[in-house]
Amino acid sequence: MTPSACKIKINNLHNKAGLLELQKKIKEAFEVFDHEANDTVDVREIGTIIRSLGCCPSEGELHDLIAEVEEEEPTGYIRLEKFLPMMVKVLSERRYRPIPEDLLLQAFEVLDSAKEGFLTKEELVKYMTEEGEPFTEEEMEEMLSAALDPETNTIQYRDYLAMMVIDEN
Repeated sequence: MTPSACKIKINNLHNKAGLLELQKKIKEAFEVFDHEANDTVDVREIGTIIRSLGCCPSEGELHDLIAEVEEEEPTGYIRLEKFLPMMVKVLSERRYRPIPEDLLLQAFEVLDSAKEGFLTKEELVKYMTEEGEPFTEEEMEEMLSAALDPETNTIQYRDYLAMMVIDEN
């Protein structure tokens, strides 16, 4: 075998091992929500599964992904056999990467016009429900449960960012 053929073979083995590891990671995330152990999950869990794999699609992008894997006759469930190849492609292409921490910090600092290092609950609710792609009440409650300091009723956004940023390594 020539050195270049050997190198190609090693690269192919490396790529196959990476693909198998990626498939294993996706399957494990899927199985957390496969309560019946029948390779299906409730369609409402797909966003949580996708986000647990380090992807941060918008609500519109999430709906597109769900439409891609949903059966012709929607049952309310997504099958692993449809989900797995779609997620391998998404992760391989590094789609829906999270916004870097420094950009998130800049966004919070823009909202914090007094430069106090925090936002009040009322300010955050106003910004997140009235501007851009508005949060639903459920999303807002989920965010506040993680971000709100119950003693001061404020969001110390640097602390919140440290908690929510995804480590990509």
